[in-house]
Amino acid sequence: MESKTGGGSESLTSEKLASIDDEEVLNKMLDGVADFEERRLIRAALRDLLKKKREKREQDRGLRQQDLRQQGLGKGGAAIGVGRVSTNQQPLPNKPGGHPSPSTPVGRAAGSRAGPAAAFPQKGSSAEAPNAKNVKQMLLDWCRAKTEPYEGVDIQNFSSSWKDGIAFCALVHRFFPDAFEYSTLNPNKPRDNFQLAFSTAERLAGCPPLLDADDLVRMKEPDWKCVYTYIQEFYRCLVEKGLVKTKKRP
Repeated sequence: MESKTGGGSESLTSEKLASIDDEEVLNKMLDGVADFEERRLIRAALRDLLKKKREKREQDRGLRQQDLRQQGLGKGGAAIGVGRVSTNQQPLPNKPGGHPSPSTPVGRAAGSRAGPAAAFPQKGSSAEAPNAKNVKQMLLDWCRAKTEPYEGVDIQNFSSSWKDGIAFCALVHRFFPDAFEYSTLNPNKPRDNFQLAFSTAERLAGCPPLLDADDLVRMKEPDWKCVYTYIQEFYRCLVEKGLVKTKKRP
């Protein structure tokens, strides 16, 4: 399909847009056109580019993991994604200090089978069961892996990394890519981003809105315990819907 540009001297086609591999260029083009058909073509190209980047990074990551396994240099546990840990890897050491992590999401009974720890094998030995600190790190690594292809997202913790709402939107968009246009989000509008992420997660994943957008924007940085609890609940909802596969116990 073709669409004439504003000057009418060139035509904008899906083929031409597909040859652009710079998301920033496409975003600038989107900002510079008003024609509905042209904007539709550019948005479609952005979606395709994001998908290609994600697939390429996952492919490269898979190759790196395969090389590490062959060399016997696997990273011992929770890097990349929950549920992909080899059974010959050792659990992470229990480090002293640090903040205590809540063991269950708000409003959920202790021992929920669908929490992040359920993705890892447990053979009845208390020494092998992941503790709260390890589960917190596993969940953080899972969030980082799922949002890695998204521009503007760099998850390093459960507090400041989420303060503009973009990380929440990226995580939700990863599982529900047709729910909204990620490329149109503005990091300077955190309230809108929080509301979009939470409402979409509630509508499509059944995740209760445990966080309030107005409360979050009043904070200099979100409370890590609140963010961690919400992500635990979102993860649990994804597991229940079959969108996240956990490692079954032997």
